[in-house]
Amino acid sequence: MKVINARLRGRTGLFTIECVQGKFSAISLQEGLIHTVDNEQIIDAKQSLLMAPFVEPHIHLDYVLTAGEPEWNMTGTLFEGIERWGQRKAWVQKSQTDQIQDTKRRAREAVQMLASHGIQYVRTHADTTDPNMIGMQALLEIKDEVKDLMDIQIVAFPQEGIESFANGRALLERAVQMGADVVGGIPHFEYTRDKGVESVKYLVTLAEKYDKLIDVHCDETDDPNSRFLEVLADEVLQRGMGERTTASHTTAMGSYDNAYCFKLFRLLKESKINFISCPTESIHLQGRYDTYPKRRGLTRVPEIDAAGMNICFAQDSIRDPWYPMGNGNIMRILDAGLHICHMLGYQDLSRCLDFISINGAKTLNVLDQYGVEIDKPANFIILDAKNDYEALANQSKALLSVRHGKIIMERTPETACVLSE
Repeated sequence: MKVINARLRGRTGLFTIECVQGKFSAISLQEGLIHTVDNEQIIDAKQSLLMAPFVEPHIHLDYVLTAGEPEWNMTGTLFEGIERWGQRKAWVQKSQTDQIQDTKRRAREAVQMLASHGIQYVRTHADTTDPNMIGMQALLEIKDEVKDLMDIQIVAFPQEGIESFANGRALLERAVQMGADVVGGIPHFEYTRDKGVESVKYLVTLAEKYDKLIDVHCDETDDPNSRFLEVLADEVLQRGMGERTTASHTTAMGSYDNAYCFKLFRLLKESKINFISCPTESIHLQGRYDTYPKRRGLTRVPEIDAAGMNICFAQDSIRDPWYPMGNGNIMRILDAGLHICHMLGYQDLSRCLDFISINGAKTLNVLDQYGVEIDKPANFIILDAKNDYEALANQSKALLSVRHGKIIMERTPETACVLSE
């Protein structure tokens, strides 16, 4: 395969990109006539942007497309969402086999949505507070079945807690033994602070034991006294596991006072942990207990970014008890996130695609296989735009998605004919 007339992020001019046996074999500035060989597949990028695929670092594929089953989340809060999901688990009257097939059907539909928007790397959470492990079983099968479309990491996620849920520790370890790639937690949902701290220490120990990555739903609340992030950061710092650790949400940071945050950032930077913000979900779930002024309910994205720490954006949900919207388009998330976080300055706009691409790849610990570089897997997309700014301003979509040198998605550019008198 050879791609001609392509633009690359951060570089001027047009480029030719060659792929052989599923890897990038040559990347050259285009000059003069393009040499081709018989039967070679030629793709004309038409001066559009070629880049590494989008990354979805935080989603719940076992929850997708369940909004309103059996009831809607009427308060729009995180905690009612958890309650509604627990209600659904008890409400579903199907055999385990049928439940697994239903979960797979919904997850597969969501995977198609993600793939249609140029996403090839996904981290999904699977609820382990289900003794039958329906989500884990279903997503392990989906991971294998869709490997030609995307790489999927599975987080063993204790939705209703580790210490505060019956057999929570054993269930979490069982999920890891089943094949989870990442160990999760939710310390702010534990019954007490002490149990929250114990849950963090246990999950980090478990990850260390099985050599797994870590991704914790951490301080997803407006409560300024929810401070499990410092516990997580210190724990992984002491064990040298920071770069393999992610703190998701951390929305309480938006309510911390500046004096505490100044102290906290020193620890966070030293720990080298990664951050994920889910802007559409957080702006929907948080601030629900405020009158006015209402908090935005997001973590300190621009401050984390400016401090040189790694942070990316994610969708979190697609039409589930926590969030009734979503269609797999991560450009929509990027647009909302930059608006909500006051990040529409020139410097942010000129490299905004980092938040849904390379930053996410770093979070997933896959940089060794990610990027438009010689000898790396020929995974890339072509966007209907010339640069980051144009892509965001026009909400550009992926026109082409290529994986290991093979086209997996094509889209016809959208056009409109405006009639005038």
